[in-house]
Amino acid sequence: MLTERHLQIFIALAEEQHFGDAARVVGITQPPLSQGLRRLEALVGAKLFERGAGQVELTPAGAALLPYARRALTSIEELHQAAVARDPEGPEIRLGLAPEVPPSAGAAVAAACGAVIPGSRVTVVTAPTSSLVNQVGTGRLTLAAVLHPAVLDGLEAGPVSLLPTWALVPASTVHDEVVALRQLKGLPVAVRPRAEAPAARDLFLDTLALHRPDGGTVVVTDERAGLAMAAAGQAIVVTADPALIAPGVARHRLADDPLPLRLRLVWSRTRTPFLRPNDVMAQLTEALAA
Repeated sequence: MLTERHLQIFIALAEEQHFGDAARVVGITQPPLSQGLRRLEALVGAKLFERGAGQVELTPAGAALLPYARRALTSIEELHQAAVARDPEGPEIRLGLAPEVPPSAGAAVAAACGAVIPGSRVTVVTAPTSSLVNQVGTGRLTLAAVLHPAVLDGLEAGPVSLLPTWALVPASTVHDEVVALRQLKGLPVAVRPRAEAPAARDLFLDTLALHRPDGGTVVVTDERAGLAMAAAGQAIVVTADPALIAPGVARHRLADDPLPLRLRLVWSRTRTPFLRPNDVMAQLTEALAA
């Protein structure tokens, strides 16, 4: 089946005449771009490009089909825009939030969506970063606040927002208001499963090992479970949620903020025309960071 992505690959290759440059334009890596081109050529039953040393040139068949591809992609984008414009209830914004996003930050983004996109209806779901990226890519979500870094595979992304974090430790473990990671000895740091956000988890663990080579980690299902373990004297929790606290748990600022929560907004290039204005995404990113 011919898809928007096939058209995007075809047009980008025709304009850039280079696999690497076309992949950057489409927002994917070179292997899936090459695979997409092969599928497109199989669908149309013709060779569209002559290849050589990374460079490509349109074949006569490719040159003949290019105007039709441009018109088709334009029509798809106009269809998305018309569907939004004609919705009597206004555009529905399906917002996804990674579990690590503090409730206040998630609420701020949701409120900003309603404020900067008049007439919009906002619904919110929470899911791991890997799931959110997939749901945005397939159109099930309009945009999402996800952990950075993450493999986005063709999605648009806003700037990275760094949220400061605190260490939640069993009371009486340390007494300084600001502590270095190396001071937090003897207990593992609670972390969520790697599969939820592989690249972000790896960065967190690498940084943690650099500043705190001893102590290890323990996998928890969510921050509530981590908080319970901290209250039981069995773990340390690193969180960006300023309201996460419990009896028997002390909150300490981390010196030099070595483990900030890295978040960014992601959305689809073609499925959300009402999110395209730069000022809209700037305001949503500001809400996330604030």
